[in-house]
Amino acid sequence: MADTLEAQLRQHALAGVRAALETALVEELLAYRQTCPQTVGKGLLTSAFQRAGAYTRRVLTSYGFISDLRVPKLRAGNRDRPWHILTRYQLAMPGLLDQALYLYSVGLSIRDLQEALYVLFGHMLSRDAINRVTLAAQSPMQLWRNRPIADTPPILIVDGVWVQVLAPTGQTFLDRSGHERREMRGQERVVLTVIGVYSDGRHEILHYEAVAAEDTQAWTTVLAALSRRGLDPSAVRMVVSDGSSGLPAALAKELPSAQQQRCVVQKIRGLSRHFCYRDLVRTEETTQAPLTFEQARRLRREQVTTEAHAIFEAPSRAEAGERLAAFQVRWRAVEPEVVRQLTQGIESSFTFYQFDGALHRLVRSTNLLERFFREFRTKSDEIGAFPNETSCLVVFHVIVTRDHAKHDRGTTAQTG
Repeated sequence: MADTLEAQLRQHALAGVRAALETALVEELLAYRQTCPQTVGKGLLTSAFQRAGAYTRRVLTSYGFISDLRVPKLRAGNRDRPWHILTRYQLAMPGLLDQALYLYSVGLSIRDLQEALYVLFGHMLSRDAINRVTLAAQSPMQLWRNRPIADTPPILIVDGVWVQVLAPTGQTFLDRSGHERREMRGQERVVLTVIGVYSDGRHEILHYEAVAAEDTQAWTTVLAALSRRGLDPSAVRMVVSDGSSGLPAALAKELPSAQQQRCVVQKIRGLSRHFCYRDLVRTEETTQAPLTFEQARRLRREQVTTEAHAIFEAPSRAEAGERLAAFQVRWRAVEPEVVRQLTQGIESSFTFYQFDGALHRLVRSTNLLERFFREFRTKSDEIGAFPNETSCLVVFHVIVTRDHAKHDRGTTAQTG
């Protein structure tokens, strides 16, 4: 996992190097045209100074070759005009731009990236041109998160994963060298994530956002971002969630046509807090071997949860109702609170039955996202507290990219 993550971060950096160089070359060409006598008549460009497309060339970077860097050209004089940008890049401090873009990929601020670009290009390009190069070099993550949504899925699965991000406390301290440093402390942030599921079973992560809490305002922001990118609110028929209290109000505002599906796995998992273990059976059912008290408790939990899962695994809503009735008859006397908790609001856990049976396994719970979150937590646990929010989101994005590649979703998850 670590090697894969490193390789993909390097790919992000390489994409940034390419974007920075191509944009800087265009800026250099524009600056060159302004310094030469190039107009005739009413300020019209002479034909020699008009843009004439681009040619490609290979450039070696710290992370591999860019095999087709686009170099802009004029109608004439291209052979005689040196490219100061490329010369400076190739002769500059080893890997300066490459390292700056790599560090940006793992959380370097945009201001720091600008400073690195000033060192590299500052004597050749104006401040405005440097700013345009900086914008072009931003992480492919931003392009991915803003890409248009052309095909709205009928089902969304939403959930969040909590992380630690360092943030300044407003206090300072002196380090061992006597330098004043900002005091940083870990803060809880949650990455709200949306995965779309299509009628043919395809699914892909559509969006993610780091926020302070899973409240109505945060969910409204996430859903509004999807709408701005082209998601059709009227086409979303169901939203699967784990019961976040802030989500219903956000859905009513942003996706008024969607019904909510309560994650059945989370609902059943929550029953564990309500067992009373009344009238435990102290012998094994088939062998009649005696059971310890703890073994009998474990057997009760296994029996109840297995039968609860079986309710939602029924092929039809009618059969699910029959299994629920049988569950109530069997367990009401000995586990009354478990039965009450399961049946309370259970209709919101049956919403998935309006879809084809082939989709039921995918959309009756948030498991699709939970599996992805487990992979992300493995990496975030290695890191501990992320140095800032950007670094957290970039690592999250790299794992999203890896997940799409692993499941061959390249046509629906371009990353810039």
